[in-house]
Amino acid sequence: MTVIILLIVLGILLFVIEFLLIPGVTIAGIGGLILTVFGVYKAFNDYGSTTGVWVLIGTILLSVFVIAMSLRARTWSKLMLKTDIKGTVDRNLTEDEVKQGDRGKTLTRLAPMGKITVNDLVREAKSIEGYIDAHTEIEVVSIEGSRISVKPVKT
Repeated sequence: MTVIILLIVLGILLFVIEFLLIPGVTIAGIGGLILTVFGVYKAFNDYGSTTGVWVLIGTILLSVFVIAMSLRARTWSKLMLKTDIKGTVDRNLTEDEVKQGDRGKTLTRLAPMGKITVNDLVREAKSIEGYIDAHTEIEVVSIEGSRISVKPVKT
């Protein structure tokens, strides 16, 4: 009977892995089905139909219980990352903030993308003339929505 219980428990565990970790029909789901069905079959074969029916009913109830407990939010809260992500998405620039011809400096190397500061704003920009080293004076060439294209200022 220990082998039957082990087969059924491993089968249900593979089902939980299938539902929560590996979505789709994979080896975990197929393996879980095979182990569970084989465990119930073995119970019918080794102990007769009465015990087999009880094992089948127990397997169904255990499966429903385990899946219901696995899908509850509180079950996984101990494993969840509890960090808030604080950030913003670049929005479209207005003429008051940055316009063509404004000058600024690179904060990081533009290869070809990097961070710049223009008019006391820190934004991401793209170099139109290859790589530009950090702390180099740049000029805004064009603005398309939130995309800024720059070139180095020739001195």
